[in-house]
Amino acid sequence: MSKVLLINGSPNAHGCTATALEEMMKVFEQQGIETELIRLGRETIRGCISCGTCEKKGKCVFDDVVNEIAPKFEAADGLVIGSPVYYGSPNGTLLSFLDRLFFSTPFSKQGKVGAAVVSCRRGGNTASFDVLNKYFTISSMPVASSTYWNQVHGFTAEDVKKDLEGMQVMRNLARNMAFLIRAIADAKEAYGLPALEREAFTSFADGK
Repeated sequence: MSKVLLINGSPNAHGCTATALEEMMKVFEQQGIETELIRLGRETIRGCISCGTCEKKGKCVFDDVVNEIAPKFEAADGLVIGSPVYYGSPNGTLLSFLDRLFFSTPFSKQGKVGAAVVSCRRGGNTASFDVLNKYFTISSMPVASSTYWNQVHGFTAEDVKKDLEGMQVMRNLARNMAFLIRAIADAKEAYGLPALEREAFTSFADGK
């Protein structure tokens, strides 16, 4: 059975971001896709210190929730990252988590389907959406889309439920994501994943 891992970066376990992700989970269940929701908002997660230990050990030097979730990410067919908007950007705890998760894990993310979901009262949604999508696009992860940007509006969970278009976007996003996961699985079995070149590494400092 296919599985989607959903990460909630909000410190409010039953708030606006959670409401959006839970709407997606209902659709995944209807589609026969297993889900696991992880709440990170109240975790203490420090940022990457660029020590390079993960290159030798295959995991982050800080043995916390990042290393705990890494195997779940490796086993998942899709990843949904949900975040509230703080000062026009995703939650800082979530960004520290994602920096370390994506950098420290040696396994390939190629072919895993990614989707970013943002929640805001008014502004900063598209800027936050853009930041989260960059983790996918640097990792050869196809990005799932919907019928509008993947965002909901509201100050409370009840507000978000009244954002009828936003909730509709979440349902369409989950359906599209489920379809992509199945399509990629079929194509992988028939053709294999595309070859990736890794030899070139540009450094503008030495002019190469």
